[in-house]
Amino acid sequence: MSYKDLSKKEKTQVLKQLREEHADTVKRTQALLKEQNAIRKKIRGALGEESRTVTQVANIVDMPTHEVMWHISAMRKYDLVAEDGMEDFVDVLYKLVEEK
Repeated sequence: MSYKDLSKKEKTQVLKQLREEHADTVKRTQALLKEQNAIRKKIRGALGEESRTVTQVANIVDMPTHEVMWHISAMRKYDLVAEDGMEDFVDVLYKLVEEK
């Protein structure tokens, strides 16, 4: 029997059992997600109403440039941030995408 063949109540029990068996992993994953969301909130705050480069954002949020670039790339993938031109034909400017 596969998971998709289970009733709703059985699926709930299976998921509860898995969360209990892997409690350490679940706890660690939740902590990482909380940290990631806090970082992205800082980045969104730094972008605010103005387009900025990765370096400018990194200076505002006091993080290494490569970490900010990683987060901005991920945010671009999910259409949370978009490119908004270039500064001095070298650095890409990023802006927040308005929610739909």
